[in-house]
Amino acid sequence: MRTLILLPSAVLAIAGCSASFESAPASQAAAPYRLTATIQDLMEGIIDPSADVLWNSVAYIATRHSVEDRQPRTDEEWQSVRYSAITLIEAANLLSMPGRSVAAAHAVTGAESPPASGELTRAEIQQRIDSTHEAFTAFARNLQNAATQALTAIDSRNAQGLMDLGSVIDQACEACHVTYWYPSQNRPGT
Repeated sequence: MRTLILLPSAVLAIAGCSASFESAPASQAAAPYRLTATIQDLMEGIIDPSADVLWNSVAYIATRHSVEDRQPRTDEEWQSVRYSAITLIEAANLLSMPGRSVAAAHAVTGAESPPASGELTRAEIQQRIDSTHEAFTAFARNLQNAATQALTAIDSRNAQGLMDLGSVIDQACEACHVTYWYPSQNRPGT
C-alpha cells in the first residue's frame, strides 16, 4: 500500500490551482462551449470535404470511349456517403455558434492580404456576419436542410435523389457566399 504525503509546498500549489479556478471570469466559466475553429477552418476542414463526398458520390460521365455511372453500391459506400451527410448537417450547427471568428488574423503584421476582385476583406465579412447573425444562421440552416434531404435520399439508397440534391446543397452554399464573401464579384450567371 502506498501512502501519499503532501508537502506544504504541494498543498499551497493545490490551493493556488483551486483559487485560480474560482477567480476565472464568469463569462468564461458560464460558456457552454469553446470556439476553437474559425469559419474558414470549418469550411476547409469539414464542410467542403463533406460536400465534396456527396457531390462526387453520384455522377453520370459519358466520353467518346466509355460511360461511367458513378454511385454508391455497397453498404460500405452508402455508409461513407451517409457519414459525410451527417457531418455536413452537424457542421451547420458549428457555423451558427455566435462569436466565431471568420478567419485567423494573419501572423506577423496582422495586415490582410488583398482579397480577390469582388471579395470582401476578412474584417468586412466578420462585420457582416456579426451584424446580421440571425440571417447568417438562416443560411447555415438552409445548408443543414439541404444536407438533411440528402441524408434522406442516402438512407433510401436513392442515387438520383442524391444527385438532384447536390444542386440544392450548392445553392445553399452559394447564397451565403454571395451575401458574405463576394457580393460584388462578377460571376458567370449572376
